[in-house]
Amino acid sequence: MAVTAEVDGPPPPDAAPPAKRGLLRYNSPLAQVSLLGFICFCCPGMFNALSGMGGGGQVDPRIADNANTALYACFAVFGILGGGAHNLLGPRLTLFIGALTYPLYAGSFLYYNHNSSSQAFPVTAGALLGAGAGFLWAAQGAIMTSYPPANRRGTYISLFWCLFNLGGVLGGLLPFAFNYNRPINEPASVNDGTYIAFMAFMLAGAALTVAVLPPARIVRDDGTRATRVTFSSPATEGAEIFKLFANWKMLLVLPAAWASNFFYTYQFNNVNGRLFRLRTRGLNNVFYWGAQMIGSAGIGYFLDFGFASRRKRGFFGVVAVTVLGTAIWGGGLANQLWFNHQPKDDKGNLADAIDFKDGNRYAGPFLLYFSYGLLDAMFQSLIYWIIGALANDSQILSRYVGFYKGVQSAGAAVAWQIDNHKVSLTSQLIVNWGLMTISYPLLALLVFLAVKDEDNSVSSVEDGKEKDSKLSAPTSFH
Repeated sequence: MAVTAEVDGPPPPDAAPPAKRGLLRYNSPLAQVSLLGFICFCCPGMFNALSGMGGGGQVDPRIADNANTALYACFAVFGILGGGAHNLLGPRLTLFIGALTYPLYAGSFLYYNHNSSSQAFPVTAGALLGAGAGFLWAAQGAIMTSYPPANRRGTYISLFWCLFNLGGVLGGLLPFAFNYNRPINEPASVNDGTYIAFMAFMLAGAALTVAVLPPARIVRDDGTRATRVTFSSPATEGAEIFKLFANWKMLLVLPAAWASNFFYTYQFNNVNGRLFRLRTRGLNNVFYWGAQMIGSAGIGYFLDFGFASRRKRGFFGVVAVTVLGTAIWGGGLANQLWFNHQPKDDKGNLADAIDFKDGNRYAGPFLLYFSYGLLDAMFQSLIYWIIGALANDSQILSRYVGFYKGVQSAGAAVAWQIDNHKVSLTSQLIVNWGLMTISYPLLALLVFLAVKDEDNSVSSVEDGKEKDSKLSAPTSFH
């Protein structure tokens, strides 16, 4: 028997187009994308702040390396399956299941603070978070790419990215404040209060998921439904997910997807984690995630308003990210070569760790770390925009985003183990730089071949889907 794509329930029989189309209308794409941003502010935003400290806030980064390897290995599988789960369960339940795994992960590091003899709990929690994150990000991607009108997709992606990264900004302030008075040369893990604060925010994010509306209720300001009510089954989803591995569009996205989380290990563990004092790492994360807000807002505005031609906007977006990325990674290489010749402690960290009060000595490494955050947001926002331009149907886009997140997470799992096996830091940097460089021309080719200047509902027709229906059109429920 067919399974409805939404278990959240159909709209009530008396549902009608809204009388007024204000910005605060709860069933508008703007309101739902904003709500999604706050959910991700609390869950993955706080996770990012925790990871960004290097080693999950622990003295020895190996526990975070192993937990994150389990996390991203599971994420690679469940990210790809997450699109099908979203089409079967609906966004509310998919987001709720995913969000509940975040506080468990933070709690495992709190446990490890007092029971460091065993890594079993953090590694298990990492694996569970990998499954949950696969669900959460598949639902997030479907909402963010299918709800906005095509000519404002970049703006909505930027709005989400800014709200999401506010979590990293605030989350960076927590370890900075809670560990401010630690002795300068004391190699310590963050205190219990830091982990408890992370858990509180993550639980609040899970609670917010109950306010997410079913896609059938979302109405754009022009009167169109954000997505049609469709039906799916496990067999259908399995077949469609399998086809993604032969989809030429996804194959062109694959190198960019692999690269897009690969660099986190190097940046968090081996730049922020090795160069700076514990309290300064937290402060750096405030600016790292703040830079992401600036980067996503800038690229989002350009991708919506830069040129009349959507294809031209996409192409020049790739060019801008290519130029900026080459310059930033070049600066990263210079910094790495400098670090290679500095005195180290027994953990391989800078012996005279940098503090934010160190003036000129702090300025250069700080600017580099800030720039890494800027580039990350621009690169990933560009990829989301391109994926969103490939189709106009939430079921197709949820599978596309699931594929992207799955490949992205497979790359991250490999990166965490590369670091765990003590591969030289210079080699790690060169691999990161090379992966991103390979992805740029392939993204440009994808824009040239698949991004159309007309409304992208044409792409949906090519994928065997109909164009979006107006609210006045009848909708059937079975």
